[in-house]
Amino acid sequence: MFSSFEGIKIYLYPRDNNPPHFHVYYGEYEAIISIRTLEIIAGELPSKQLKKVIKWAEIVQEQLLNEFIRLQAK
Repeated sequence: MFSSFEGIKIYLYPRDNNPPHFHVYYGEYEAIISIRTLEIIAGELPSKQLKKVIKWAEIVQEQLLNEFIRLQAK
């Protein structure tokens, strides 16, 4: 797990496909979000949680991208 807050779990996986993205889990919801555009690629999240995830991701966007790239080398 990369991060967790307010019941939201963020994951980055080794050897995951491009474009760079992260996985978000919240209860029964799951979404894949582009690290570069911070838009949902697949899945869905409730609006309130999506806003929190995007706000958080804006702050750690460079770290997310670096970690995604690092994990692809594994």
